[in-house]
Amino acid sequence: MKKRAFDVVVISLAAIVWVPVVLISALAVLVLSGRPIFYNSRRWVGTDLVIEMVKLRVMVPNAHRVVAPIDAGRFLNTPLDSPLYTPIGRVLDRLGLNEIPQFIHVFKGEMSIVGARPLTQAVREALVEQHEDLDARWLTPAGLTGLPQLVGRHGLTDHQRLHLEAAYARRTSEHPSLRLDFLVLLYTVLITFGLKKPMAYDDALTLAAGKQTSLQHLRTQSFAATPDVDVA
Repeated sequence: MKKRAFDVVVISLAAIVWVPVVLISALAVLVLSGRPIFYNSRRWVGTDLVIEMVKLRVMVPNAHRVVAPIDAGRFLNTPLDSPLYTPIGRVLDRLGLNEIPQFIHVFKGEMSIVGARPLTQAVREALVEQHEDLDARWLTPAGLTGLPQLVGRHGLTDHQRLHLEAAYARRTSEHPSLRLDFLVLLYTVLITFGLKKPMAYDDALTLAAGKQTSLQHLRTQSFAATPDVDVA
Protein backbone atom coordinates (compact mmCIF):
# COMPACT_ATOMS: atom_id res chain seq x y z
CA MET A 1 0.00 0.00 0.00
CA LYS A 2 2.84 2.42 0.81
CA LYS A 3 4.49 1.74 -2.55
CA ARG A 4 1.22 2.39 -4.35
CA ALA A 5 0.66 5.60 -2.40
CA PHE A 6 4.22 6.71 -3.20
CA ASP A 7 3.59 6.15 -6.92
CA VAL A 8 0.35 8.10 -6.99
CA VAL A 9 1.69 11.01 -4.92
CA VAL A 10 4.89 11.38 -6.96
CA ILE A 11 3.13 11.24 -10.33
CA SER A 12 0.41 13.64 -9.19
CA LEU A 13 2.87 16.20 -7.83
CA ALA A 14 5.12 15.88 -10.87
CA ALA A 15 2.26 16.20 -13.37
CA ILE A 16 2.99 19.90 -13.77
CA VAL A 17 6.31 18.83 -15.33
CA TRP A 18 5.73 15.53 -17.07
CA VAL A 19 2.43 16.35 -18.80
CA PRO A 20 3.89 19.34 -20.73
CA VAL A 21 7.03 17.29 -21.48
CA VAL A 22 4.93 14.51 -23.03
CA LEU A 23 2.92 17.01 -25.09
CA ILE A 24 6.03 18.78 -26.38
CA SER A 25 7.77 15.45 -27.09
CA ALA A 26 4.71 14.14 -28.93
CA LEU A 27 4.60 17.30 -31.06
CA ALA A 28 8.31 16.89 -31.84
CA VAL A 29 7.72 13.31 -33.00
CA LEU A 30 4.80 14.42 -35.18
CA VAL A 31 6.71 17.29 -36.81
CA LEU A 32 10.10 15.63 -37.20
CA SER A 33 9.18 11.97 -37.64
CA GLY A 34 5.51 11.87 -38.65
CA ARG A 35 2.85 9.44 -37.57
CA PRO A 36 2.31 7.32 -35.60
CA ILE A 37 3.28 9.40 -32.58
CA PHE A 38 2.88 6.59 -30.07
CA TYR A 39 4.01 2.99 -30.12
CA ASN A 40 1.77 0.35 -28.54
CA SER A 41 3.10 -3.04 -27.57
CA ARG A 42 1.80 -5.93 -25.51
CA ARG A 43 4.09 -6.37 -22.50
CA TRP A 44 4.34 -8.68 -19.53
CA VAL A 45 4.21 -6.63 -16.31
CA GLY A 46 3.80 -9.56 -13.90
CA THR A 47 3.76 -13.34 -13.72
CA ASP A 48 0.28 -13.48 -15.26
CA LEU A 49 -0.49 -9.94 -16.40
CA VAL A 50 -0.07 -8.59 -19.93
CA ILE A 51 -1.04 -5.04 -20.87
CA GLU A 52 -1.08 -2.91 -24.01
CA MET A 53 1.76 -0.57 -23.08
CA VAL A 54 2.16 2.85 -24.67
CA LYS A 55 5.41 4.72 -25.42
CA LEU A 56 6.39 7.61 -27.66
CA ARG A 57 7.67 6.22 -30.97
CA VAL A 58 11.44 6.56 -31.24
CA MET A 59 12.15 4.18 -34.13
CA VAL A 60 11.17 3.89 -37.75
CA PRO A 61 7.76 2.29 -38.40
CA ASN A 62 7.74 -1.52 -38.10
CA ALA A 63 11.18 -1.51 -36.44
CA HIS A 64 9.97 -4.36 -34.21
CA ARG A 65 10.02 -6.66 -37.24
CA VAL A 66 13.78 -6.26 -37.69
CA VAL A 67 15.78 -9.18 -36.30
CA ALA A 68 18.06 -7.95 -33.49
CA PRO A 69 21.78 -8.80 -33.65
CA ILE A 70 23.00 -11.61 -31.42
CA ASP A 71 25.15 -9.26 -29.33
CA ALA A 72 22.01 -7.37 -28.31
CA GLY A 73 21.39 -10.09 -25.71
CA ARG A 74 18.04 -11.62 -24.93
CA PHE A 75 16.74 -8.23 -23.79
CA LEU A 76 17.30 -7.12 -27.40
CA ASN A 77 18.89 -3.83 -26.38
CA THR A 78 19.23 -1.69 -29.48
CA PRO A 79 22.30 0.61 -29.41
CA LEU A 80 21.58 4.32 -29.78
CA ASP A 81 23.64 4.51 -32.97
CA SER A 82 21.33 2.00 -34.68
CA PRO A 83 19.74 3.28 -37.91
CA LEU A 84 16.42 2.01 -36.55
CA TYR A 85 16.18 5.16 -34.42
CA THR A 86 14.78 8.33 -35.89
CA PRO A 87 16.90 11.45 -35.14
CA ILE A 88 14.35 12.83 -32.66
CA GLY A 89 13.73 9.32 -31.32
CA ARG A 90 17.40 8.92 -30.46
CA VAL A 91 17.23 12.08 -28.32
CA LEU A 92 13.99 11.04 -26.61
CA ASP A 93 15.33 7.56 -25.83
CA ARG A 94 18.60 8.96 -24.48
CA LEU A 95 16.64 11.14 -22.05
CA GLY A 96 14.06 8.46 -21.29
CA LEU A 97 11.23 10.74 -22.36
CA ASN A 98 9.67 8.06 -24.54
CA GLU A 99 8.84 6.08 -21.39
CA ILE A 100 6.92 8.87 -19.60
CA PRO A 101 3.51 8.00 -21.13
CA GLN A 102 3.70 4.82 -19.04
CA PHE A 103 2.73 6.98 -16.06
CA ILE A 104 -0.79 6.22 -17.29
CA HIS A 105 -0.25 2.55 -16.44
CA VAL A 106 1.08 3.52 -13.01
CA PHE A 107 -2.06 5.55 -12.34
CA LYS A 108 -4.15 2.53 -13.34
CA GLY A 109 -2.22 0.31 -10.94
CA GLU A 110 -0.79 -1.88 -13.70
CA MET A 111 2.79 -0.76 -13.07
CA SER A 112 4.91 1.02 -10.47
CA ILE A 113 7.48 3.78 -10.80
CA VAL A 114 10.29 1.47 -9.65
CA GLY A 115 10.45 -2.19 -10.59
CA ALA A 116 11.57 -4.64 -13.26
CA ARG A 117 11.00 -3.42 -16.79
CA PRO A 118 8.07 -4.93 -18.77
CA LEU A 119 8.88 -7.67 -21.28
CA THR A 120 7.60 -8.44 -24.75
CA GLN A 121 6.51 -12.01 -25.41
CA ALA A 122 9.56 -12.62 -27.61
CA VAL A 123 12.00 -11.38 -24.95
CA ARG A 124 10.24 -13.36 -22.22
CA GLU A 125 10.47 -16.57 -24.23
CA ALA A 126 14.14 -15.95 -25.02
CA LEU A 127 14.99 -15.30 -21.36
CA VAL A 128 13.12 -18.35 -20.07
CA GLU A 129 15.37 -20.54 -22.23
CA GLN A 130 18.32 -19.70 -19.98
CA HIS A 131 16.77 -18.40 -16.75
CA GLU A 132 14.26 -20.78 -15.22
CA ASP A 133 13.43 -18.51 -12.27
CA LEU A 134 12.58 -15.50 -14.43
CA ASP A 135 9.46 -14.78 -12.37
CA ALA A 136 11.63 -13.87 -9.35
CA ARG A 137 11.75 -10.37 -10.84
CA TRP A 138 7.95 -10.13 -10.57
CA LEU A 139 7.64 -10.23 -6.78
CA THR A 140 6.71 -6.56 -7.18
CA PRO A 141 4.99 -4.82 -10.12
CA ALA A 142 6.88 -3.87 -13.26
CA GLY A 143 8.29 -0.36 -13.24
CA LEU A 144 9.46 2.56 -15.36
CA THR A 145 12.94 2.40 -13.87
CA GLY A 146 14.97 0.18 -11.58
CA LEU A 147 18.45 -0.79 -10.47
CA PRO A 148 19.66 -1.83 -13.97
CA GLN A 149 18.87 1.66 -15.26
CA LEU A 150 21.28 3.09 -12.68
CA VAL A 151 24.09 1.06 -14.22
CA GLY A 152 23.02 1.34 -17.86
CA ARG A 153 21.34 -1.29 -19.98
CA HIS A 154 24.35 -1.58 -22.29
CA GLY A 155 26.74 -2.05 -19.36
CA LEU A 156 25.12 -5.23 -18.05
CA THR A 157 24.83 -8.82 -19.17
CA ASP A 158 21.34 -10.31 -19.23
CA HIS A 159 22.23 -12.29 -16.11
CA GLN A 160 23.40 -9.20 -14.20
CA ARG A 161 20.30 -7.28 -15.17
CA LEU A 162 18.01 -10.07 -14.00
CA HIS A 163 20.03 -10.43 -10.78
CA LEU A 164 19.59 -6.73 -9.99
CA GLU A 165 15.86 -6.87 -10.73
CA ALA A 166 15.42 -9.98 -8.58
CA ALA A 167 17.46 -8.40 -5.74
CA TYR A 168 15.21 -5.34 -5.75
CA ALA A 169 12.06 -7.49 -5.89
CA ARG A 170 13.16 -9.65 -2.95
CA ARG A 171 14.19 -6.64 -0.88
CA THR A 172 10.97 -4.76 -1.56
CA SER A 173 8.69 -7.74 -0.99
CA GLU A 174 10.37 -8.58 2.33
CA HIS A 175 11.22 -5.08 3.56
CA PRO A 176 9.27 -2.40 1.67
CA SER A 177 11.28 0.81 1.48
CA LEU A 178 10.00 4.12 0.16
CA ARG A 179 13.51 5.48 0.69
CA LEU A 180 14.88 2.91 -1.78
CA ASP A 181 12.26 3.81 -4.39
CA PHE A 182 12.94 7.50 -3.89
CA LEU A 183 16.70 7.00 -4.31
CA VAL A 184 16.28 4.88 -7.45
CA LEU A 185 13.99 7.53 -8.96
CA LEU A 186 16.30 10.39 -7.95
CA TYR A 187 19.44 8.67 -9.23
CA THR A 188 17.68 7.80 -12.48
CA VAL A 189 16.94 11.47 -13.14
CA LEU A 190 20.43 12.62 -12.15
CA ILE A 191 22.17 9.95 -14.26
CA THR A 192 19.91 10.53 -17.27
CA PHE A 193 20.75 14.23 -17.36
CA GLY A 194 24.46 13.71 -16.71
CA LEU A 195 24.43 15.09 -13.17
CA LYS A 196 25.65 11.81 -11.68
CA LYS A 197 27.82 9.03 -13.08
CA PRO A 198 26.20 5.64 -13.70
CA MET A 199 26.64 3.18 -10.85
CA ALA A 200 28.85 0.13 -10.86
CA TYR A 201 27.07 -3.22 -10.68
CA ASP A 202 28.16 -3.88 -7.07
CA ASP A 203 27.07 -0.38 -6.02
CA ALA A 204 23.59 -1.05 -7.37
CA LEU A 205 23.50 -4.34 -5.46
CA THR A 206 24.59 -2.50 -2.32
CA LEU A 207 21.70 -0.07 -2.76
CA ALA A 208 19.30 -3.00 -2.91
CA ALA A 209 20.87 -4.68 0.12
CA GLY A 210 19.98 -1.97 2.62
CA LYS A 211 20.51 -2.68 6.31
CA GLN A 212 18.55 -5.93 6.36
CA THR A 213 20.54 -7.83 3.75
CA SER A 214 24.28 -8.02 3.22
CA LEU A 215 25.85 -7.50 -0.19
CA GLN A 216 27.53 -10.91 0.09
CA HIS A 217 24.13 -12.53 0.66
CA LEU A 218 22.75 -10.88 -2.49
CA ARG A 219 25.77 -12.04 -4.48
CA THR A 220 25.14 -15.64 -3.45
CA GLN A 221 21.50 -15.40 -4.54
CA SER A 222 22.58 -15.63 -8.16
CA PHE A 223 19.86 -15.62 -10.73
CA ALA A 224 19.59 -19.21 -11.94
CA ALA A 225 20.61 -20.13 -15.44
CA THR A 226 20.83 -23.43 -17.25
CA PRO A 227 24.11 -25.23 -16.42
CA ASP A 228 25.51 -25.16 -19.97
CA VAL A 229 25.31 -21.40 -20.32
CA ASP A 230 28.08 -18.97 -19.41
CA VAL A 231 26.52 -16.03 -17.60
CA ALA A 232 29.70 -14.46 -16.25
